[in-house]
Amino acid sequence: MSKVDLRRILKKVEKPARYLGNEVNSIHKDTSNKNLVRYAHCFPDLYEVGMSHLGSHILYHVINKDKDVFCERVYSPAVDMENIMREKNIPMFALESREPITNFDFVTFTLQYELSYTNILNILDLANIPLLREERELDDPFILVGGPCAYNVEPLADFVDIVILGEGEEVNLEVISAYKEWKKNKTTREDFLLKVAQIEGVYIPSFYDVTYNEDGTVKEVKPNREGVPDKVKKRIIKDVETVDYPDKLIVPYIDTVHNRVVLELFRGCTRGCRFCQAGMIYRPIREKSVDRLKEIVDKLVKNTGYDEISLSSLSTSDYSQLRELTDFLVDEYTPQNVGISLPSLRLDNFSMEIAEKIQQVRKSGLTFAPEAGTQRLRDVINKGVSEDDLKNATRKAFEMGWNSVKLYFMIGLPTETYDDLDGISNLAYDVIDTYRDVNGGKLRRSFSVTVSTSTFVPKPFTPFQWHGQDLTEEVIEKQRHLVKKLKNKDIKYNYHDSKTSLMEAVVARGDRRIGKVILDAFKAGAKFDGWSEYFNLDTWKEAMEKNGLDIAFYANRERNYEEVFPWDHIDVGVTKKFLIRENEKAREDKVSPDCRHQCHGCGINANDITRGLC
Repeated sequence: MSKVDLRRILKKVEKPARYLGNEVNSIHKDTSNKNLVRYAHCFPDLYEVGMSHLGSHILYHVINKDKDVFCERVYSPAVDMENIMREKNIPMFALESREPITNFDFVTFTLQYELSYTNILNILDLANIPLLREERELDDPFILVGGPCAYNVEPLADFVDIVILGEGEEVNLEVISAYKEWKKNKTTREDFLLKVAQIEGVYIPSFYDVTYNEDGTVKEVKPNREGVPDKVKKRIIKDVETVDYPDKLIVPYIDTVHNRVVLELFRGCTRGCRFCQAGMIYRPIREKSVDRLKEIVDKLVKNTGYDEISLSSLSTSDYSQLRELTDFLVDEYTPQNVGISLPSLRLDNFSMEIAEKIQQVRKSGLTFAPEAGTQRLRDVINKGVSEDDLKNATRKAFEMGWNSVKLYFMIGLPTETYDDLDGISNLAYDVIDTYRDVNGGKLRRSFSVTVSTSTFVPKPFTPFQWHGQDLTEEVIEKQRHLVKKLKNKDIKYNYHDSKTSLMEAVVARGDRRIGKVILDAFKAGAKFDGWSEYFNLDTWKEAMEKNGLDIAFYANRERNYEEVFPWDHIDVGVTKKFLIRENEKAREDKVSPDCRHQCHGCGINANDITRGLC
């Protein structure tokens, strides 16, 4: 394969370092080896976003350990770069080799966000790879996807060959191993797909047919081949203690969203927030030991030169050995001027003393996520925190010298009323009052409260998957209400674009018919739809209308328990019965305790692949 010459091009684009591919710790292999399996790992967004994704770093590290496989990175080119590529007929290339991905064996995508799907088609189009699965020939790459959005991959069923469900470290290697065997004779694409369909955690959309009822709902999803499972199980890593974790992270030449060492403490979550897809699909919880984390972080700090360590997990402050770990990190790395950062904190269980200790190097603002403004609604969503938790946490923080707090909420949650919205503003003003109380009635110039709201999107495999999303007009009216309520020089209010949330809901809950909508939207110019400056709702509305589909049917409609979902043939380990029970509890404002204290029979521990892990 010929190498793309970038010398003249890079002078004409913003941030040319996005396309260089020779960063510290990047991996390079001899591509003249004809037996080398070529694997393009694509993140369908800008370099700065994709380089901050931990899962991509893990897979890059794991797959490249096989000397016969070359995993290279691909990111969506920025608009200026794409224009030049199209003008000069430069095909989409992988960063490390700068060779076109057209002739790679696998072109794979991480599905983190539903509104990145047009970018997937754009990458394939730039690579001259047929967009539709059925149009690909023997020598075309296999298109493989994974990530959280893969649990309902039906809107992409027309475009993808292979879907990885669950954690990818082991299953990707098994798919590649099967490919090496198949490549010896290279019979038909279907032969290979039938082979990998036997691997647990692999879903082949083309091997399943979907039928619909007269009202447009899904009637049935069933296999159309012998030997493929009726339900496809997700794959999990049973032993996170010994699973491969990068001892080196690629260090970019430019600022990315997260420029730091990322230390994964555990996988899964036991809190059971009813809106949270990650908390359901990543079960069961599995922790790494402090000794293992010490070993990992030592190598990463030495091999990257980063001056910050981020403790990462779905609910980091729930790590059972957090105090021991943070004591070690502070004692070991503060003298090296390496700071420690935490994601948003739970209000009910986090020690402010730990927060104080870990921010000796640099003191950033504190972020809390109450999610809802009143106790009633927090009980509905099973958040499990109280107003007193917020008051106590902020009081301790202000007493220790913090001057800024960020609060995250969702609007449009099931059963929400304007009283709940008023509760958001009440909490913000309570924070101001607490600060004044701690500081002798005064507000310092450095004091600030930031309130951010996102729009609730009902997601598959959550107790709220049966609920509809608020109409766009309702969301906008709620945002206006909060703008008025939070009008104060000491409060900054940010809110998420309700139009993008609407299409996120459509695609998140979509069936295979949405695939034609994505294709038509892409042909009409849609890309970078997660970026408000590029998103155009009219383009998507026209694509929906062209295909005779109704936005409200997907986004705003309430479902009943008898309805078949497009994703019902996927087994994430958590049962539908459990999700229904949790939804019924929500209707009664009832809380389910943390499942480390009481098992709620979600089904994950009864599953063959997870038994005994909870």
